Amino acid sequence: MAKSDIEIAQEAKMLPITEVAKRAGLKPEQLELYGNYKAKVDIHSLKDTPVKGKLVLVTAINPTPAGEGKTTTSVGLQDALRALGKNSMLCLREPSLGPVFGIKGGAAGGGYAQVVPMEDINLHFTGDFHAIGAANNLCAAMLDNHIKQGNALGIDPRRIVWKRCVDMNDRQLRSIVDGLGGVANGMPREDGFDITVASEVMACFCLATDLMDLKARLGRMVVAYTYDRKPVTVHDIHAEGAMTALLKDAIKPNLVQTLEGNPAFVHGGPFANIAHGCNSVEATMTAMRLADYVVTEAGFGADLGAEKFLDIKCRATGLKPSAVVLVATVRALKYNGGVPKAELTTENLDALKAGMPNLLRHVSNIKDVFGLPVVVAINAFPTDTEAELRLVEEECNKIGVNVALSEVWAKGGEGGRALAEEVIRLCDEPSDFRFAYDADDTIENKINAIAKRIYHADGVDFTTKAAKQMRQLEEQGFGKLPICVAKTQYSFTDDQHKLGAPEGFRITVRNLRVSAGAGFVVALTGDIMTMPGLPKVPAAEKIDVTPDGKIVGLF
Repeated sequence: MAKSDIEIAQEAKMLPITEVAKRAGLKPEQLELYGNYKAKVDIHSLKDTPVKGKLVLVTAINPTPAGEGKTTTSVGLQDALRALGKNSMLCLREPSLGPVFGIKGGAAGGGYAQVVPMEDINLHFTGDFHAIGAANNLCAAMLDNHIKQGNALGIDPRRIVWKRCVDMNDRQLRSIVDGLGGVANGMPREDGFDITVASEVMACFCLATDLMDLKARLGRMVVAYTYDRKPVTVHDIHAEGAMTALLKDAIKPNLVQTLEGNPAFVHGGPFANIAHGCNSVEATMTAMRLADYVVTEAGFGADLGAEKFLDIKCRATGLKPSAVVLVATVRALKYNGGVPKAELTTENLDALKAGMPNLLRHVSNIKDVFGLPVVVAINAFPTDTEAELRLVEEECNKIGVNVALSEVWAKGGEGGRALAEEVIRLCDEPSDFRFAYDADDTIENKINAIAKRIYHADGVDFTTKAAKQMRQLEEQGFGKLPICVAKTQYSFTDDQHKLGAPEGFRITVRNLRVSAGAGFVVALTGDIMTMPGLPKVPAAEKIDVTPDGKIVGLF
């Protein structure tokens, strides 16, 4: 019987984190230890070290219930690069408790390509998300307190846009009424919660280049509007200093290790379907100062995570990937071709061919829209047949892209050597990196560019509310910001049921809001929500602890 991910992780012989740090080129005095196997890194001591690493972005096709293995591939690629003698580092996002206890699962990889200690990483870790939630909710408390204590800024309680947050899938908190119980308890109003990973504090945290940049970003965040519809910022209510104080330790990257003892940063974790989907700039830049190759991932499919990584994170920092890895599985492609999940282990070349357009569209976007070299990594499963693997390779070769079979789940770094060799080759290839749109264009044109060039939609429809918001944002000076589209991860469209590579559809934008501190405008499409709910049978029902404190049932 195959071992579960947690069984493999718990059997691993981890190195002391000081030894892992030494492999990364870090000195003991640059570490803040969290036990024997986790540490935060003193980023200030590395600020004068030049950025030298080549950046490798790992992304994927649209996710399916069959699984794609993007994080697993990222971990295995790091181990494979190290096995080939390359000085490399890995940068991943921290998992949210919402998916851990919900349906998606954790974000520590799988099989023999994991980061450890897996239980710690998937649960409280070093407390970063708790600090982010506390900073977010301090802002909310100070905002309501300002109104209670005289409202000197003239804030309209009907136009408060700041929500509290909690790192849990809790649909009951999406829309609430608070402030009940009389004058002493504040002013009754409609309110709501976001999940922590969708909060703007998380976005600012992950895009900040240092502590003072984080403070400045927090200060620019818009929390409400006055009676005459002027934006009110965090700086206006004097909250950014205290919020930054809560985050001063969290902003330091977390160092852990792969199962093969190789260094990995796991830091920050905005969702890619409702936020910008990338690990922290601090972790990425620190890794690029330490290593020659830096492997990082962007959440969900390339239409979300990769697009936001390239159009938002790279635009904000000047980063540029040297190569892109696009992960797919034969099973997921057959699912896109119409095969039910229960029948995916049976060879079906017709369904595979019908599902291939999803992969090819993603590949074309990376290669032709963004101008970056790309390799397709087929995350191998035992049920894949030679004919199926050959079909994927042939179809990708037709558009000038190579395919590498990745067997890292079963073999660790050894199973990723072919992929690593192709990545090394691509990193030396010339590229013509460009964005999907010009930030100086109008909000409407930028959203249309994403919809048409990346999703391949016919165009975008704005609700009356969204059209009004768009005009107001441009009048308030936010029109030149990049766009962060909140959209279902399961489809190129805003309808999660339209699989493959749909044609002849339009995207509907129902709401627009500014994330002035993060530096982008959020466009909410379809029925996407900023506070997910738990499934009928949440993963939390299977998680338990033995009398000796051992966690079971966690993947």
